[in-house]
Amino acid sequence: MHSHLPPGILPCQSIEALIDQGAIRAATPFEAGQVQPASLDLRLGTRVWRVRASFLPRPGRTVQGRLADVAMHELDLTGGAVLERGCVYIAELQESLALPPGLSARANPKSSTGRIDVFVRLLTDHQPAFDDVADGYCGPAFIEISPQTFSILVRTGTRLNQLRLKRGEPARLATTSVGVDLSDGIAGFRARRHAGVIDMDHVGGHDPRDFWEPLVPRHGEVMLDPGEFYILASKSAIEIPILQAAEMTPIDPSVGEFRVHYAGFFDPGFGTSEAGASGSRGVLEVRSHETPFLLEDGQTVARLVYEPLTERPERIYGEGGSHYQRQGLKLSKHFRAWDG
Repeated sequence: MHSHLPPGILPCQSIEALIDQGAIRAATPFEAGQVQPASLDLRLGTRVWRVRASFLPRPGRTVQGRLADVAMHELDLTGGAVLERGCVYIAELQESLALPPGLSARANPKSSTGRIDVFVRLLTDHQPAFDDVADGYCGPAFIEISPQTFSILVRTGTRLNQLRLKRGEPARLATTSVGVDLSDGIAGFRARRHAGVIDMDHVGGHDPRDFWEPLVPRHGEVMLDPGEFYILASKSAIEIPILQAAEMTPIDPSVGEFRVHYAGFFDPGFGTSEAGASGSRGVLEVRSHETPFLLEDGQTVARLVYEPLTERPERIYGEGGSHYQRQGLKLSKHFRAWDG
């Protein structure tokens, strides 16, 4: 690693250097495509535990040690296992960390995970906060998985979340608001309850009509029903400059009784003309809280926070093809295209 680099998010070549140095380790060899332009996909290990409650390890406590207090039963992932909606699970990850001082990390769900309403969070030893990995952390990593709407089939190697590594404390370059597009036609989808199982590794293998119903606004408005899950799209295109990365953050609750969160990381080059993808929209995963909420066309529903990279990435988002580059309103990669 180059100690002279400024604070910022590490690009792909720095992540690969950390792998070569043993600062990021894995139970099995790393796979092609696992290192993204500014993030690392994490893979499920061989075991997952159904737990009766979510938890955080206090300082001095390990995740494995705490698991003994809450585990109900253990499942073997080598042959695949169904994780049922409404239940909470903790799984081993194949990747572990031995970060040098000055490096920390943050995890977020992959787009494909958030778009089917699967709530995932990273856990590390002695860390009383989800998804944040302490400066210089050395130890294993675990993932909490809680399918909210659909039951899912996963197996050893399934990638549900991703890790972004950072040097020091990068300055926030900008924060922009994201509005929702509720103009004419199908403006989104609402998840169907009591649908079948989604195989997380079967790309294009599911009929969207079995899992979703189209959402057609009236007069530029839709009513969000409490407890329901919606897929919507941003009003305007999103562009992430080559030397920056962004994270979508939830809107302040004072703006509305709903939450947009899952679609965490946007890698450098998303939506840019340099990547051949100007005009890409952000897909929004929206869940209303306790009260019905009337959402209007153009209303602000989330914010994008931009941070600098330490240096230009050797690859940019979508260069080798991506399911989500040049996207408009789009369901996750597990589904065939909506045919009208």
